[in-house]
Amino acid sequence: MTPSFKDLAIRLKIDLERQLDVQLTLIELDGFIQILATEITKNIFIYPNERFLRYHTPEYGIHIDEDQLAQKFDLIVQRIVAKSKNNRRIYARKTVVARIDKKVTQQFLVEHHLQSALPGKYRYGLYDQGELVSIAVFSGGRRMNDKSEEYRSFELLRFCNKSGYNVIGGLSKLIKAFSKDFHPGDIMTYTDRDWSQHSSLEKIGFTTKEITASINFWVAGIHRYTYRSDEELQALMERIPIGFQKENMGSIKMILYIK
Repeated sequence: MTPSFKDLAIRLKIDLERQLDVQLTLIELDGFIQILATEITKNIFIYPNERFLRYHTPEYGIHIDEDQLAQKFDLIVQRIVAKSKNNRRIYARKTVVARIDKKVTQQFLVEHHLQSALPGKYRYGLYDQGELVSIAVFSGGRRMNDKSEEYRSFELLRFCNKSGYNVIGGLSKLIKAFSKDFHPGDIMTYTDRDWSQHSSLEKIGFTTKEITASINFWVAGIHRYTYRSDEELQALMERIPIGFQKENMGSIKMILYIK
């Protein structure tokens, strides 16, 4: 582990201690760092750039790579804080739902979501006194061979609250507005197992369909390129020679049946 990686992990520990008002413990393990405390709901595992594989543990945890932490430090801190204490609470019933455009969507996701910003095809937002506090991005509809002619399956591509906000019932309200306009047969989505090994979406009616395999990445600068075979990896390394390999924990595929 390099000094810069250790300094980054220590900085994360200090920031979390300040914002959560807790005492955390930082432990150097075999090729990675763990941050833990009884006051936070999950242990945090931080991996240096040179470590490819995740540490598989029966404990629920949050798994973060060095490059992710370096690029989106403040967002990661806010997301961990949001999982550990109540942020500013807004009730969705007091918000106004509206369609939003690509530009607004992209900007909101860049500022408040850890994954890459996707414009999708349909975009909805919740406004609290004129302030955008939550968005959902949906794909176009897809025919299903085993369903009727009019049945369409859509994907929830992104859901995101504004950093520091907890919009109670927000996703349910966004899905309800989308469903009223487009009458989906079902809505499917993926949750990132690096952040949660079980999904809270079950509380609003989603059911778990499968646990997807880990995804492999070639990381070069601020970009992450997925690859599915040694041939694809070799092609990436020839095209972008300076980089390193990473693997995540995979995803949970979930479906909300509406019809």
